Amino acid sequence: MKYSKVITLLIFLIAGNLNAEEMELSGETAFFAYQKMICGTTDEGITRYGTWEGKAYSRVQGEKDRHIFNVIGINIRQCLKTNDEIQGRGFKSVSREIQMYLDPKTNQIIDVWKNPWTGKDISVLHVANDPVNMRAINYEFDKEGQSTRTMKVRRYADVIASPAEIPLFYKNALGGEYQKYVGGMYHAMEIFNSFYNAEKLLDNTIKSIEESHGGWTRVAQWLPWMEMGDKPGLMIFNASVFNTFELDRVPERLISVIENRYPLYINPPPLNDGRPNETSWTVFKKKLISEN
Repeated sequence: MKYSKVITLLIFLIAGNLNAEEMELSGETAFFAYQKMICGTTDEGITRYGTWEGKAYSRVQGEKDRHIFNVIGINIRQCLKTNDEIQGRGFKSVSREIQMYLDPKTNQIIDVWKNPWTGKDISVLHVANDPVNMRAINYEFDKEGQSTRTMKVRRYADVIASPAEIPLFYKNALGGEYQKYVGGMYHAMEIFNSFYNAEKLLDNTIKSIEESHGGWTRVAQWLPWMEMGDKPGLMIFNASVFNTFELDRVPERLISVIENRYPLYINPPPLNDGRPNETSWTVFKKKLISEN
């Protein structure tokens, strides 16, 4: 789907001239649609590049929101395919992920950030998480072999819109053993709005959706390297998303980041990757341990 189609869709949505058809996908169609949403294709081992570009703001009660960073990022993934006698067809994505923090005025990558609340110069820990994998294989059927998969989407003419809100609440990797009693859990929400070509997504005989677009919003706690301590507040990220199989469609700036800083990230992890996932918090914890 070309950018012009996305712009036309947004204009229609704002004007209220394009009615949404609420759809519930089920069975094989729901399975293949979800596989194509995650992997871009129902084939195995095809590298997909998910890129994003946007802004990050602080939100502190009683203060005006601050435009803290611009961000650019890329997720490099591929998917394995498998088959189970009871649960049927399955897939799992494996990926690596980069996100760079940019100066909000110059839009240049920054490696030292001046904390506006403390005045301290702080080393920036850009996101370089390896791996960022699906935690388990996603199967067509449940453990009893029953088809229970359904998926709700919205259709606007030849475009399928898929919204998703992912609340996160789990033990913070930087916390202590008494979090149950004093708090300190990791608390965030990831929000995705993705747009796909309806025919390519819903036709089970079409293997690839090719390019897709969308938006990503994240509401989360302060980044650990910002050294914000217990200061009340949170971060809000908002970015546009572009997914492609073609490396030459990835912005040159991201290619430069990979080549000069993270050359391993030009390829996704191996299909049999069984390592635990990394987050900004686990990476920062390892950095602290290595420095002490």
